Amino acid sequence: MFEALSYDFIQRSLWAGLILAMTAPLIGSFLVARRYSLMADALAHVSLFGVGLGLLLGIHPLAAALVTAMLTAWVIEGIRERQGGSADTLLAIFLWGGLAGAVVLVSLAHGFKVNLYNYLFGDIAGVQPEELWVITLLGGLVILVFWAFRKEFFALALDEELAKASGIRARVYNRVLILMAAITVALAARVMGVLLIGALMVIPFSAAANLNKSFFVTLLVSVGLSMTSVTLGIALSYQYNLAPGGTIVLCALGFFLVSLVFRSKA
Repeated sequence: MFEALSYDFIQRSLWAGLILAMTAPLIGSFLVARRYSLMADALAHVSLFGVGLGLLLGIHPLAAALVTAMLTAWVIEGIRERQGGSADTLLAIFLWGGLAGAVVLVSLAHGFKVNLYNYLFGDIAGVQPEELWVITLLGGLVILVFWAFRKEFFALALDEELAKASGIRARVYNRVLILMAAITVALAARVMGVLLIGALMVIPFSAAANLNKSFFVTLLVSVGLSMTSVTLGIALSYQYNLAPGGTIVLCALGFFLVSLVFRSKA
């Protein structure tokens, strides 16, 4: 693996993967805590719709996916606020609607192209320099915003009504969190694929939660597991010519299974 680091595409793959390995569990942890984990999959499929729209209109797929995911996240959160309570049905509608729309748009763009396959299953080895800059800047922004408002996000995840009573502007922070989720999913779709990004947002945190530590310790452990999964997954995929996205998720699943053993002994 060390000799592979001399290749530019491996360096870009590892850097992009580690950035997303930090952001995905940060956002995913709060989605899981609020029983909102389906949001990751819904936004991923909507991002695929954005990719199809980009292919049809000649727009860079990553830019189209970002805009589409952010607009959809804003709409979903607005509807959830008006309806109150769970939004599982709403998320399911956007999930399947995004996938169906993507299929139609790509068919209009003269058939299924390799680009769509890359966004379905990820193409971490194909990350271009300009895409790496976008992933780094936006991923770094997500991390900074998360750290700046971590206490407010935690209060909302713990008890939204209590957070409101304590003076926290729940609507504002909910919108910020959901927009960060949209950015993370759209960026990760290029690297992990829309069929796998939800796993990176949920599995590391679920594995860390099995250790029964405090929330912030669990959060830090989940980021560590995520980064280790990405590094190990890239190394194994390079060594044995495997699909990187799937290999990364399988590594994360391995850590989850190990965490179950520790939980059973606790």
